[in-house]
Amino acid sequence: MEINTELLLGDCKEELKKFPENSVDLIFTSPPYADQRKKTYGGIHPDKYVEWFLPTTEQLFRVLKPTGTFILNIKEKVINGERSTYVMELILAMKKQGWFWTEEFIWHKKNCYPGKWPNRFRDAWERLLQFNKDKKFNMYQEEVMVPMGNWTKTRLIKLSETDKERDESKVGSGFGKNISNWLNRDMAYPTNVLHLSTECNNKNHSAAFPEGLPEWFIKLFTREGDTVLDPFMGSGTTIFVASRMKRNSIGIEIVPEYYEMVQSQIEPVELYLFESKAKYGKT
Repeated sequence: MEINTELLLGDCKEELKKFPENSVDLIFTSPPYADQRKKTYGGIHPDKYVEWFLPTTEQLFRVLKPTGTFILNIKEKVINGERSTYVMELILAMKKQGWFWTEEFIWHKKNCYPGKWPNRFRDAWERLLQFNKDKKFNMYQEEVMVPMGNWTKTRLIKLSETDKERDESKVGSGFGKNISNWLNRDMAYPTNVLHLSTECNNKNHSAAFPEGLPEWFIKLFTREGDTVLDPFMGSGTTIFVASRMKRNSIGIEIVPEYYEMVQSQIEPVELYLFESKAKYGKT
């Protein structure tokens, strides 16, 4: 199987216009957050963020396959002691574009150091918002199953009568569980909270996330040979992981320094520069 890695230097909202419709299986990206990365990305003000980002999500909607998924790693900030609402405003605006806001994952930063402000404590988490074009999409849940936890060693040794039947929620939510269903199981489905340490290596980028983050979502939403897109490539983590996992990958980066850094680290035999791809109509 031939795996292509394509890199493009430019503004993603413009470069995406050259992509064919319905051509990408997974979009995994972390754009600059509001008022962050001012030296490299300009630092978009929270009041202007939705307006700034919507032209990009419009193009991402166009290029994503109906069976594909868009994972957006984003974080609101605190302004004058109050949480900004720009992420929530962005979600609502994207819904108007036609996106389904399917799920919200939380990345718990296991190695986050402590800290506080007068009215709050330090965040140790970030959002990963899942958007889809349709309520039916490709999802391979078995690929991210985890070993059964230590609780099985005690809870399943001696089942109570309640554990052997559906135990309805005591708060009337309609949810219930049957603990006996877990007998003889070695693996379980995970929750929507991912416990991963932040990136400690020096990647010459101020916001590099750990490889385990895109890896988990690539497993969940793609198969070998599928195409993964990161329109805010940065240090190239998503691109490197996708290539290692035998997925085609496309990275777009507006900062020449980062683009050249990723380009120099991709194996030449695997690199097919975007500029040379006639299928995108560029000569």
